[in-house]
Amino acid sequence: MNQRSSAPARVLATIALVGGFLVLIVVVAASLGDGDDGGKDGRPAVEMGTAGGDKGEAPKSYVVQNGDTLTSIARKTGVPVSSIEELNPGVDPQILVSGEKLKLR
Repeated sequence: MNQRSSAPARVLATIALVGGFLVLIVVVAASLGDGDDGGKDGRPAVEMGTAGGDKGEAPKSYVVQNGDTLTSIARKTGVPVSSIEELNPGVDPQILVSGEKLKLR
């Protein structure tokens, strides 16, 4: 009986598996993004107040962008989540609406 070697199939399966993992890593990295502060419509996501201008001072407000969470907004602006929640009592932290303006101070 002639028995075919399965070595090429095993090599191709290994290459496909490694390729699949690489694609998965690229997709996950792309979805995480770098979190830029610019809005899709050209407006800045963080609106700075006109008075003050001190470095390190929190912006007055923040315009919610697609995919934002209170935690991501807190990281971008330096304002604690608890403060954002206190200043915006009518906002549901589970459902942030794009374009919604949140008070930060």
